[in-house]
Formats: sequence, structure tokens, C-alpha cells
Amino acid sequence: MKLAVLLIVVNITMCSIACANTIEVSRFASEGLSGWDKKIFKGETEYSLVREGERTLLKARSRAAASGLVKKVLLDPLQFRYLSWKWKVTAPLTNSAEKTKAGDDYSARVYVIFPGLFFWQTKAINYVWASRLPQGASFPNPYTGNAMMVVVESGPEKAGAWVTEQRDILADYRRLFGGEPRQVAAIAVMTDTDNTGGEALAWYGDIRISSSPNAIR
Repeated sequence: MKLAVLLIVVNITMCSIACANTIEVSRFASEGLSGWDKKIFKGETEYSLVREGERTLLKARSRAAASGLVKKVLLDPLQFRYLSWKWKVTAPLTNSAEKTKAGDDYSARVYVIFPGLFFWQTKAINYVWASRLPQGASFPNPYTGNAMMVVVESGPEKAGAWVTEQRDILADYRRLFGGEPRQVAAIAVMTDTDNTGGEALAWYGDIRISSSPNAIR
């Protein structure tokens, strides 16, 4: 349900951003949360900006709640295909039913949303830090087949440390859905625990999309 609602909301309104080799989706230090829209599903995850050394980060704390932040963009995934971000969690959730509606909670998620000609054709890739699922696993979201879950990190091994991620979203889309995506409509983040009733604490670093693979600082 959380993903299905988010897909509809994003498909209704989109905004354009300037072309460049790298698009800075977030600039938490200079722009704060400007351009990030809150989407509440059940209760409200607490999102705040915090300083860690010289960096400004997004902190997320969920207590039996689910809300996300969405940044609308309009990008050609044939050109901008490499999504990079950093994230950190204190611990994965104690969740053994992640493929079910009752267990559809994650300590950290990063979404990429692709619009269709009609809202019901909108698709999403949901990169997650899972509890028990094997790293690299992918499966349909239990609420909608238009959203595919991809396990980027799993378990407690890297908990408490910053982890840098980079995904080829075009290759992932082709593998997960087949065909070619029309556009990238939005990027979203969410830390949610509404189904399992637990608590999660996560941090997100700056997010960017590039035309070529490169390391995020």
C-alpha cells in the first residue's frame, strides 16, 4: 500500500531539472530539505538534518510509523543511469516476513520511480536494507507488482558504518521489468516500521544520479 500510493502521487506532478553530467538530487548542506515532499502513510517517521563532522545528513527515526520524503525530478534514464548514495543504520529490523504485507518494513529504503503513460503504469525500484533476505535478492512488493524490491544490504554485519552504494538503474529496470523506461520521475527515501511495530534509526547521505559510474564522496 505504501508503494502503490507513492506511485500515484509522483505520477501526478513532476518538475524538470537542468541537464548535466551529474544531477545532485540532494544537497542537504546547502539546500536542506527544499524540494523534498513528505508523504505520510501511517504515523510519521521523524526526518531531520544533522551534522556529522563536516557533512550534513538526513536522519530518520521510525517508531511504528511510515512516512517518506520524495524529490520530484524529470530525467532520461538512458543518459542518467547511475544512482549513488550513502546510508547507515543502527541495526536491521527483526523481521522474518519481509516478502509479506505484514512484514513490509525496512530500516532504510531508496526508491527510483518511473512514470507510465497512465498512473497505473508507473513503476518503481525500491532498494532496501533488509533484515534477513540475501543480498542481491529481488522480488515484487507484496502490495503491487509495479514495484520491485532489490536487497542492496542485509543483516547486521555493516550496521553502524557508512556504506556507499551505486546502482545502474537502467540495467536494473531492464532486468526487473523488461523493456525501456520512459523517464525517471522521482527519488524517494523512507524508513518505516508501521507493519511490524518496531523502531528503526537510519541516516542518508547526499544522493546523485550520473551519466557515468563514479564514486560518491
